[in-house]
Amino acid sequence: MRLLPLFLILAALVGCTRHLGAPDTPTAAPTAHSEAVTVIRDRVYTPADWPQALHADLYRPRAEGRYPAVLVVHGGGWARRSKADMADLSRDLAEHGFVAVNIEYRFAPAHTFPAQLQDLQMAMRWLHTHADDYGVDRARVGAWGYSSGAHLVTLLATVAANPDSPLNRPHGGPVTRPRAVVAGGTPTDLRLFQGGELVPQFLGGGQDEIPAVYAQASPVTQVTGHTPPMFLYHGTWDGVVPVEHARIMRRALLANGVDNELYLMKGRGHVAAFLFGGGAEEAGMAFLGRHLAVP
Repeated sequence: MRLLPLFLILAALVGCTRHLGAPDTPTAAPTAHSEAVTVIRDRVYTPADWPQALHADLYRPRAEGRYPAVLVVHGGGWARRSKADMADLSRDLAEHGFVAVNIEYRFAPAHTFPAQLQDLQMAMRWLHTHADDYGVDRARVGAWGYSSGAHLVTLLATVAANPDSPLNRPHGGPVTRPRAVVAGGTPTDLRLFQGGELVPQFLGGGQDEIPAVYAQASPVTQVTGHTPPMFLYHGTWDGVVPVEHARIMRRALLANGVDNELYLMKGRGHVAAFLFGGGAEEAGMAFLGRHLAVP
């Protein structure tokens, strides 16, 4: 019985959120239709001469029509996990009226930066090329990622919106720019990581060896006034990617006049924010609903 008050306090703390930049009149996520989803698995989205054949699973509303699409990218330290991690979210997106394109990408250390960004750029190009095949409205394409997947979709968006970025060559450019981004547990400034092996093996060296690459690969350094709107969500107890990453990204977006929201989940760590991110995901879908609405 002595543990009950502590449990109640912890439960209340974990349930707390703070939503910065939320609209004055919040909008609900698009209506779900749980019985009406078609899943198309393992479509190769890379060209025949790509270093590795990469696949996408598509989740789409079963009813005929043109729908907004969301490129979905899993986490795993740029080195592991799979698109299976994002299957539930992808199905949920489809139930809410989006075509979710859940992709795999090349892993470090066998493939170092910018290979993974180029995979996403190719996925966006493939999606636009095959939009008619899957009922996608090319003018309404967004992106969603968590952890290293969030880093990649955020970098994809900031690079595509920055014509001066050399990372647009040879596969980027305006067609790879998502119209809106939802990113959770996002490493936004890779220069903040001291030690560890994930970032060095992803970038191909330590920060003292390749400082310019660390800066270039950090989405916060690529933000301009043309960066698309972003919804960031993060656990305040995240020990893997500290919440400061979300806060500095929001400051950069605000400084450049970019529409953004920050949804903080108090008392949640990196994994808990992913596994129990229902409120953040609902708010993220509402954000996409607003920004991917019919022009």
